[in-house]
Amino acid sequence: MSFDLEELKKNHKTSYLADILERLDREEKEVCEILKNDGTLHEMVEGELKNIEEQRENTEKNIQEILDKDKEEEEFPNEIVLEVRAGAGGDEASLFAWELAHMYEKFAETQRWDWKVNYESKSDLNGFKEASFEIKGKDVYKKMRYETGVHRVQRIPATEKNGRVHTSTASVAVLPIKKKVSFVINPADLEMEYSRSGGKGGQNVNKVETAVRLIHKPTGLDVRSTNERSQLANREKAMTILTAKIQALKEEEEAKKYAGTRKDQIGSGDRSEKIRTYNFPQDRITDHRIKKSWHNLPKIMEGDMSEIISSLESGETGSEDEE
Repeated sequence: MSFDLEELKKNHKTSYLADILERLDREEKEVCEILKNDGTLHEMVEGELKNIEEQRENTEKNIQEILDKDKEEEEFPNEIVLEVRAGAGGDEASLFAWELAHMYEKFAETQRWDWKVNYESKSDLNGFKEASFEIKGKDVYKKMRYETGVHRVQRIPATEKNGRVHTSTASVAVLPIKKKVSFVINPADLEMEYSRSGGKGGQNVNKVETAVRLIHKPTGLDVRSTNERSQLANREKAMTILTAKIQALKEEEEAKKYAGTRKDQIGSGDRSEKIRTYNFPQDRITDHRIKKSWHNLPKIMEGDMSEIISSLESGETGSEDEE
């Protein structure tokens, strides 16, 4: 194997292994020099060279394993921002957005992922107009990446007097937090606003302007962070989310260029795509991308999503029920 030692030294996980490779190279040269000056030591030197080569192979194997793991973590990070937003349907849509967030939070519990609120904007009925959450844990993006898109609910709202089934929507966005990004955000492109954090908390919660809103003028993207303890921490969190949003936007635009030739359309990441219907009267949830349905909606809405996630990961298809 051939590695760039200078690059390996920049990575704290491989820097000590790069030092070992350099030491082995020096030892090999020294042994070869001894052999050149005294041919009678051939047998002893041969054993030493074999030992050096075995150490090198083991070291290079360790380096490759670390680099492969880093590559996988870059493609499938163990940290995401999940956003839910009420769509068409007024209060019913905001209640559905809250239920989706609740479903994901319960699923996160089963996976032993960390769940943290970044920002919540509630409706009069305590649903979510919009909300943002940070989730950290093993395989979180790998499992959650197919949740991006429009989710549709069909049911009789509690406020409906005539027993009619209403259709409402909520959108979900899953944004991976990547360590490496291919762009730099120009500070001149940002507008920053500060406000008081609302909600329960200590006596200073509504007196200090800790909540942060960032607007990226070139794209119009808007992010908020309100739940960190300080203005600086909220600003840093908002910047992390904004970077993830810009990265996702760039990747979405790139994917659309090649949409006609892509084999795997499940993970296109298009937030305007209707991906799933939750039909309460028929106790059925249908994913339209793989044309597969599941029953027992109450259980699924309490986080029992493993079958759905597994089917999406494997691309398993079924015959979509009539809506």
